[in-house]
Amino acid sequence: MTDTALHIGLVGLGKMGANMRTRLRRAGIEVTGYDRNPEVSDAGSVAEMVASLPEGTRIVWVMVPSGAPTRGVVDELTDLLVAGDVVIEGGNSHFGDDAVHAKQLAERGIGYVDAGVSGGIWGLENGYGLMVGGSPEHVEATLPVFDALRPDGPREEGFVHAGEVGAGHYAKMVHNGIEYGLMQAYAEGFELLEAKDIVTDVPGTLKAWSRGTVVRSWLLDLLVLALEQDPGLNDISDWVEDSGEGRWTVDEAIDSAVPVPVISAALFARFASRQGASPAMKAVAALRQQFGGTPRSPPPTADLCTGVPLHADAPFPPVPGRLPLLRLGRRRARPGDQHVRRSQRAGQDQPRRGCRLPGHPGEPPRLDRRRAGAGRCGPRDRARPGRARRPGADGRGRGLPRQGEPRADQPWVPRPGP
Repeated sequence: MTDTALHIGLVGLGKMGANMRTRLRRAGIEVTGYDRNPEVSDAGSVAEMVASLPEGTRIVWVMVPSGAPTRGVVDELTDLLVAGDVVIEGGNSHFGDDAVHAKQLAERGIGYVDAGVSGGIWGLENGYGLMVGGSPEHVEATLPVFDALRPDGPREEGFVHAGEVGAGHYAKMVHNGIEYGLMQAYAEGFELLEAKDIVTDVPGTLKAWSRGTVVRSWLLDLLVLALEQDPGLNDISDWVEDSGEGRWTVDEAIDSAVPVPVISAALFARFASRQGASPAMKAVAALRQQFGGTPRSPPPTADLCTGVPLHADAPFPPVPGRLPLLRLGRRRARPGDQHVRRSQRAGQDQPRRGCRLPGHPGEPPRLDRRRAGAGRCGPRDRARPGRARRPGADGRGRGLPRQGEPRADQPWVPRPGP
């Protein structure tokens, strides 16, 4: 990809940094890398790495975690580099830090380019999507490095000079926020497919979306790959971390008064994944008890339709021929857990009304809409006391009184006019 041989320094040889070094070398660029792990490092220190670079415009790429690690490396490079050299900061740093770093290095005449890098562990073979910020002269000086790392094909389809210093990391921040929303949408669709008994091949359904549909994407391909490797996702925990860029995206949206409901909901879903018992839901239950006098009752210990225990200590009895369960109640799934479809819970010869939970003393059992599904247990699927069913366009009753017909407990009175 490059016409002239380059020799650059690379600080940080983790999963992405090591793969980037390999891809750069494949493109004919010599790389001297430094990492605190001596087993992967080419130099014993940052100073030794800088000393190995030839005279002229020296380029050092920083690929370490954001925050204090990045600030420490930039401080060290400020004392080691000279005027005319350029630092590329390619970690997931906050865009606000870029102005500080650029100003610090500019006092010594050292250039600074911030680079948002996307591609993960697949970037070695597929190339990395690059979004950079900085002055045109510094971006031009480092362009051969970016050309070596970006995907094959037109430059504008894998690289952009997004703007001034900070623009690269800002674009990467928004990119990651969008990624949160896409991942959450695919995950929710997967769970909805799993919940419906008439869909018998969920992985196959997702795979069929990978070509020709409007929802095809690389993330969908990765979900299909994950299900091929572990169809029940039994080896995957439902605890989901966040890198911080989703939070920064929401912070920026608030500061700019830009509504981002999808990204916000996806971020909060990750927070919810880390909760066992929810303090917020306990507070809601306490409030209902305070203002409504609702008696407190312990949660059910078993699913009333199947007898499957819901408390944390009791093991789940295996049910042959049924799909593994990702999560049930408050208990984290374990190997051997079984998923029971709603039709199998209620019985094939009975109407699927969902699972009923014990009501309070003197009250009939209530429907658990959270587990059984709002559409299946809602008021539209069952007649309320004292109301007659009215057939709808599809022949099903809607639980509403017929127009002009009185309710069972009182005479019908026309609504007065305006």
